[in-house]
Amino acid sequence: MSQRPIILGIVGDSAAGKTTLTKGIAQVLGSENVTVICTDDYHRYDRKQRAEIGITALHPDCNYLDIIQQHLHLLRDGQPILKPIYNHTTGEFDPPEYIKPSKFVIVEGLLGYSTLGAREAYDVKVYLAPPEFLRAKWKVKRDTMKRGYKPEQVLAEIEKREPDSEAFIRPQRQWADVVVSFYPPSEGSEEDASHLNVRLVLRPTIPHPDLLKVIDESAEDSTSAIRLELERDMGKPVDVLEIDNHATAEQVNKLERILCHEMPDLLPYCGLQINPEIGKLVGTTGETLQSYPLAITQLLIAYHMLKAVHLDSTKTVPQSALS
Repeated sequence: MSQRPIILGIVGDSAAGKTTLTKGIAQVLGSENVTVICTDDYHRYDRKQRAEIGITALHPDCNYLDIIQQHLHLLRDGQPILKPIYNHTTGEFDPPEYIKPSKFVIVEGLLGYSTLGAREAYDVKVYLAPPEFLRAKWKVKRDTMKRGYKPEQVLAEIEKREPDSEAFIRPQRQWADVVVSFYPPSEGSEEDASHLNVRLVLRPTIPHPDLLKVIDESAEDSTSAIRLELERDMGKPVDVLEIDNHATAEQVNKLERILCHEMPDLLPYCGLQINPEIGKLVGTTGETLQSYPLAITQLLIAYHMLKAVHLDSTKTVPQSALS
């Protein structure tokens, strides 16, 4: 392993799916090897103070961005931090937590890419960009079930936050190496998370796996459930990998083999059927479901974390080699 922690950023608006994505990635890397940090803990004001001031939690002025940046670099250097804790249930702050970084650090939250100094601390940067109507449904479900709000309160909060989402959250998409968008197969179709497709924008800012085999197969069948196309994103060429919810275990396994051929550390998660520990979701009635698009997304991001370990190790040149 690398001598320093490898840091993954997962940024997105409230209820965009950051925690769900993080759980599966941690399963692949090994929970004992992963430290998860939430940048939402770095709010400057508690819920009552925000209401009095008239500021939302999405605004940079409502967060200690300088301390986030400082802590990211401490973690990257393998140093411990004293992390604040914001209690989403009470809207107040709990006592801070002493945290030592593991081999991998996953940093999720609203404003993780807001400063240049923070962005420089990440090895891999992911941005979650579900359609806004879908994110709103997820937020209503989460905040009513877990945080005690009424649906009308959540919808009012979404409307109140929209200007800050547009001004401060969505622009961070430009800094991501991978942009993840889960979406329903068609307008008005079933929106349960296990039935969603995924669209992955793979920018050339990091070395992606060789997916030419996917291109060859998708060229033969335009209706393939797994497709790779060359597109332009923000004016620059990118690869776009799409995985439909109806992809079969056999189709998914082909993509798994491509990842595992390049990164043998993923072999325990590659086989005739994707490992059941990743891609898990909780359904509307509390049942456990599994999504192949989610599982492959988690596997791909884990691939990049492991790739970063190898890339970082090659940067350390023995002194004898310089003699």
